Amino acid sequence: MQGEQYSEAASALRDGDLDAANLDQPHRKLLEFVETITRHAYKVTDEQVQELRDLGWSDEQIAEAVYDAALFNLFVRLADSFGIEPPPLYEPEGIPKAVLADSI
Repeated sequence: MQGEQYSEAASALRDGDLDAANLDQPHRKLLEFVETITRHAYKVTDEQVQELRDLGWSDEQIAEAVYDAALFNLFVRLADSFGIEPPPLYEPEGIPKAVLADSI
């Protein structure tokens, strides 16, 4: 029940739709930053990091976002490399649209 208030945002994020997730500007920019790390880590700029600072994120929070994104990407690539699929119990609605729409 505690997560119920976030179900609409979670569903939109599973679909890769940041607009429908109705996030505030700081959270949206953080997720856009994480997307840059995921897709093109070499394109992360000092300006992106400063924008996150200007929106209220601390250096520690920004670093944690980088660590989490990198670690998650490692796990996904390992699972993909070894053909490990999650049990249907973990994805009862099937593979998220965000994964199907644009493979990373």
